[in-house]
Amino acid sequence: MKTIKLALIGYGNVGKAFAKMLRQRTDYICDHFNTEAVITAICTRSKGALIDGSGINTEDLDNQAFDREKSAVEVILEADYDVLIELTPINIQTGMPAIDHIRGGLNRGKHVITANKGPVAWAFRELRDLAATKGVCFCHEAAVMDGVPVFNLTRETLMGCQITEIKGILNATTNYILDEMEKGVTYEAAVKEGQKRGFVEADPSMDLEGWDAAAKLTALMNVLMDVKITPQDIRREGIGAITKEQIEEAKARKMKYKLLCHGRMENGKPVGTVKPRLVAEDSLFARVNGTAACVTLTTDLMGDVSIIEHVYEPEIDQTAYGVLGDLLRVLTETNQS
Repeated sequence: MKTIKLALIGYGNVGKAFAKMLRQRTDYICDHFNTEAVITAICTRSKGALIDGSGINTEDLDNQAFDREKSAVEVILEADYDVLIELTPINIQTGMPAIDHIRGGLNRGKHVITANKGPVAWAFRELRDLAATKGVCFCHEAAVMDGVPVFNLTRETLMGCQITEIKGILNATTNYILDEMEKGVTYEAAVKEGQKRGFVEADPSMDLEGWDAAAKLTALMNVLMDVKITPQDIRREGIGAITKEQIEEAKARKMKYKLLCHGRMENGKPVGTVKPRLVAEDSLFARVNGTAACVTLTTDLMGDVSIIEHVYEPEIDQTAYGVLGDLLRVLTETNQS
């Protein structure tokens, strides 16, 4: 039986959900890959670092001694692991420090998995090429639409197709708020209810002003259309200016407002926009409600292919599965080599 060692940088809700899911699939991984997956390092912002080369019991972290002096960078450069799993919060403005974390792991010849869209939006080509040079995997399925296999779909199932256009609803917060406003709830009340339910941040400006959607669109365009842009290149407009009267007028016309992402090429240059747009109430995007998400990929050989992420509880499990799916991809590729 082989062993694959994992280092988790960041251990918030996604990290905890992943660790639980990994325990649930221990037998599956052993049976299918003849491999035992063990977590040998955990680094958190609040507690510090925990390192154990023989494996960490993630069901009993409260009784284990974390080193508050050891930094994430030290863990990445010194710990014993085969796969670095980068789960720190996103910095939409720069992608740091997650980019440096990933660089550190790749430079050591380690596989890297991330659920952070920042590095994919800001430094995808560099990190992809570095991984190729080192002969390791750089996986990021959970960076957009949680665990829905958008990147793997195009990489494995739509091989040979060129993605010429991307359209989608990628931000759950704005989609939920627009739906609530259509029901007659005020903008402010919808934000507060979303915060109470836990999926709207205490400071929701990154969502409401379109930054989160811009970062996701950038990541999709960088990977699927092989361009090199950053979130600052996206033409961005949030939903704050939409009024109750505009919502009612749209309903009378059998239309709905949605914060739509749109990526395409114009005169050989990539153009991305995030903007509230009116869609017909019988269209696909109009039927994506609440915290669901959807993306339509226009291809040269298959036409339009749409992927819908339905509302699922607990939502964090979808992201955790994206990380687990990437780990299974790493195991598949390493077993074939």
